[in-house]
Amino acid sequence: MLKRAYAIPAQRARDKPFMHTDSMERPARRWKGFELSPFQVRAVEALEAGKNVLVGAPTGAGKTLVAEYAIERALQAGKRCVYTSPIKALSNQKYRDFKHAGLDVGLLTGDVTIQPRAQVLIMTTEILRNEIFESPEQLADVEFAVFDEVHYLDDSERGSVWEESLIFAPPRMRLVCLSATVPNIFELGRWLEQIREHEIEVVETQARPVPLHHFVWNGQRVMELKEVARQSERARGGRGKRKRGEEERSDPARATERLLDVLEQERSLPALVFCFSRKDCERLARRNAQRDLLEPAERARMDELQRELLATFQLPPATLGGEILSMGRRGIGYHHAGLLPTDKELVERMFTSGLLKLLFTTETFALGINMPARAVVFHSLAKFDGVSVDWLRSREYQQMAGRAGRQGIDDEGLVYSVLDQRDLTRAPLERILRGAPEPVMSRFLLSYSSLLHLTTRLGRERVYTAWEKSFNQFQSRSGSPKAQERNRRRQRAWVDGHLAVLDELHYFETPSTLTARGKIAAGLAGFELQVTELLFRGALETLSPVALAVVFVALIHQERRRTPTHVPNALFGNQRRHVVDCLSHAARLEFEHGIPAPMKLPDWGLTEAVVAWCEGATMEQLAQTTAASLGDVVRAFRMGIQLMRQTRHAIDPSWDLRERLADAANLLNRDEVDARAQLEVG
Repeated sequence: MLKRAYAIPAQRARDKPFMHTDSMERPARRWKGFELSPFQVRAVEALEAGKNVLVGAPTGAGKTLVAEYAIERALQAGKRCVYTSPIKALSNQKYRDFKHAGLDVGLLTGDVTIQPRAQVLIMTTEILRNEIFESPEQLADVEFAVFDEVHYLDDSERGSVWEESLIFAPPRMRLVCLSATVPNIFELGRWLEQIREHEIEVVETQARPVPLHHFVWNGQRVMELKEVARQSERARGGRGKRKRGEEERSDPARATERLLDVLEQERSLPALVFCFSRKDCERLARRNAQRDLLEPAERARMDELQRELLATFQLPPATLGGEILSMGRRGIGYHHAGLLPTDKELVERMFTSGLLKLLFTTETFALGINMPARAVVFHSLAKFDGVSVDWLRSREYQQMAGRAGRQGIDDEGLVYSVLDQRDLTRAPLERILRGAPEPVMSRFLLSYSSLLHLTTRLGRERVYTAWEKSFNQFQSRSGSPKAQERNRRRQRAWVDGHLAVLDELHYFETPSTLTARGKIAAGLAGFELQVTELLFRGALETLSPVALAVVFVALIHQERRRTPTHVPNALFGNQRRHVVDCLSHAARLEFEHGIPAPMKLPDWGLTEAVVAWCEGATMEQLAQTTAASLGDVVRAFRMGIQLMRQTRHAIDPSWDLRERLADAANLLNRDEVDARAQLEVG
């Protein structure tokens, strides 16, 4: 049921209570044949009243309909819309969905640029931020900006981009913000009230179209959470003896297999099995590949679908013998970020057809992409966070668990967590499975590019006022005066340190005007210091297109494995050293000025792969040049291409480097790396 809805007047004092609207009678409404739920009605009426809208609802509750309503309303008024998403895969999916619906739609992801003046423009949030700073006039006729998964501003790496977009978007642009359920959604609403021109209505619902039923599997049987709590309490108190079969599991994969046996017998498939490493994902899929989960009629449909997919993606018939397709013919698949884009696409198409009964996947599959299943299985409730292994946050669990239950097919969604006896006593199950999701916290940290733009627009002293508008500063006001002052000093030190680096590197002509260096850096979004220093220190002057490709991919690439990669000096050894020498000076300056995360220096681990690809190697041959997964290689190539294109756009047209950068990008941008070609054939 609808929990609460608030209407927030834009000019009202910050501490005045919100107007509660629970008691307001609303007539049932239909739109395009859909009966709108209460929270959708409230959101739609807010849009019609000229307000911004922030919607918090569980996965699958129907948040996207609110965005679609806003888009149609804008198009009827002769205006444009922007739809932003946190990941390129979701942007691509929305582009296909809207194009299929017959809309005039464009796509901007960095990898792909299609119809940048379309009525509905799909883009990543990074692209929107860049448009806001570099060409705000292009957004003058945009009525709505949809921020899908707006709680992503809590992301440690990219959250600041979301805040910058929300703060600096043109004042008259209205916002439609969609979020998973978070406990501080009204705090987020109060902040948006302060920084935006229009009133805002916050609508929150806990209702799911398909309720979830949560279980724990101890390797032997399915248990309700109440029973688990009792066992855990006895174990912590030292009471009760461990029963036979309840010993710590020596093989967690076997425990998961036994659970899948039960689900298969009880006809509780299809199931998504979430694993928290690529290795586990593939290993579990292969251990279960002997299952035959398709009926003869389904297998015939799968064979037909695979032939269609091979034709669609222009793949050779020999691909039918590949692991992904052969597993698919038994109703099994795996999916993670290390796969080639085409392979991920094949798996997704097979899953959405309803013919994959078991899909082993990492958590990226749960973000935004609408692919529910009858059941969700957690192979573990702990994951490696980059530093150590820790228990899932409640919000992470809920995001993934929300994929259980298909609307119109299932009466309930089934969620199983695989735990051994030790974990039953250690895991914070109440917090993970039934606790309130963690609040969204600000990650606001201005980049060099943002500082350069804001300094020229506002003046140096007013740059500090950007912090005053941030969600970070808003949240700090709830703390003590000492805590607020500490936060303010920390924020100012961040700005001062970065401005000092820019001053010493001669990016400013005056305190508020840019040198040629500064203008180029401002035109780059990411790696702006590295690229600019290489440009003006002469490291790129004599490089061939292949060598340029090596350098730009090295700026992007980050080895997942900690073992260093040996690259023969014959492969541009002297030029590689020159590049590092040029960047070391800037890195030292950052260290001296207390920058907490100094710039990333080049990682040369893909050098052989870049050279081989530029010389015409196939993907199979490329795999012999690197230990990195081919999906990671393609991603690094695409991002390198994107950075080279940005650099070409930022530098003077008279520079001959522009032509060599174009040649380098073209050498990389072929076959599986060509994101636009893949999107179009798909």
